[in-house]
Parts: sequence; C-alpha cells; structure tokens
Amino acid sequence: MDRRELEEQMAAAGLDSPVAIQAFLDAIPYSAEEVYRSPASVLRDRMGHCFDGALFAAAALRRLGHPPRIVDMSAVRDDDHILAVYKRFGCWGAVAKSNYVGLRFREPIYRSLRELVLSYFELFYNVAGEKTLRAYTVPLDLSGFDRSDWTTCDLHLEEIALRLDEIRRFPVLTEEMVANLAAVDPRSLTAGLMGANAAGLYKPEGWKP
Repeated sequence: MDRRELEEQMAAAGLDSPVAIQAFLDAIPYSAEEVYRSPASVLRDRMGHCFDGALFAAAALRRLGHPPRIVDMSAVRDDDHILAVYKRFGCWGAVAKSNYVGLRFREPIYRSLRELVLSYFELFYNVAGEKTLRAYTVPLDLSGFDRSDWTTCDLHLEEIALRLDEIRRFPVLTEEMVANLAAVDPRSLTAGLMGANAAGLYKPEGWKP
C-alpha cells in the first residue's frame, strides 16, 4: 500500500473530520504490545496504542489539509502521551488514542499549545492516583519523515520516537508546584480508567493494586 491508497481507504472509512478520526480510534482496542504500527497497519489491524494512534491521526488530519504534527507530553512514573495536533481559526485542538478516558480528543479552542497541554493536566495521572504530566515538546512535523514512508511502513517508526526525545521541551510545573500536588480522588481515578486495557497500563514502582 502507498500513501495514496491509504488516504483512499481513510476516505472510504468516513474519516472526514477530527471528530470522525477520534471516533475511529475510540472504537479500536488499545494495544499493549511493545511494537509500533504505521497508520496503514492501524487501519488493517484495527488496534494501536498512544504512539500508533497519534501517527494515524496525524496522517488522517493531513488528508484533510492539516500539517501532520504531533506533540509529546512527558510524564514521571508514567508513560508519555502523544497528541496529533491541528489548528482551526487560529486555535489548537488534538486527537489521540489513550488507555485513559480523559486523554483523548480536544476541540480546537485553545489559543496556545500550552493552553491545550494544560487542559490534560488534571486528567493525566497513573494508576496510583499521582498527577504525572511534567512537560511537552514543540510540535514535530512528520512530513520530514516521508522518505521513510511512516504512513505505510512499520520499519522506521523508531526514528520518530527518537526524534521526540531530542526536540525542545517545555516544563509545565515548578518544583514547588510538584511538591504540593494533591492526589487524584478515587471517583476520578475510577472514571478515568473506564474501559482501560489493564495490560497496557503503566505500573509505577511500589504500587500495589
């Protein structure tokens, strides 16, 4: 499959808006496998994790005229989370695949990337109820990886992951803020884990179910 064929299949699947792209990602199982899937593989296998989902959404958003951009939100005692970001009327929105209810779609209403990222803060926590978001990257334009066929080939996706580790990152909290964070209340924790694939959840050191 080449990129044109992938885009034709996305069109046939009705992925004609960010909301439709998110609905597709919500409908497929969260993968606990430690492998990367290209957008073509996600469409074929009907499964994916956070990284896979962000790439899939970026490819689908590009078909709609948006640059294929992703942002990595880094965490402590937790997995990072990756968003496919887009702009409409000058404001940022996001599409994402997550094992947590609150870490998925955002309407394009945020005036800055920081505003968008901070909308995830209270909902970005681990199974121990710790709020874990600490920083975010500048957007990474995936068109720079077109030479490795990232939309249709699984072989070189590690290059994207490595690049996310290298690019500029902005902190969202000071040390004083971190020291005074409250734990997530039990009701919010339960709600956020609704429908989660337990095998795909990060288990912080020292945590017991």
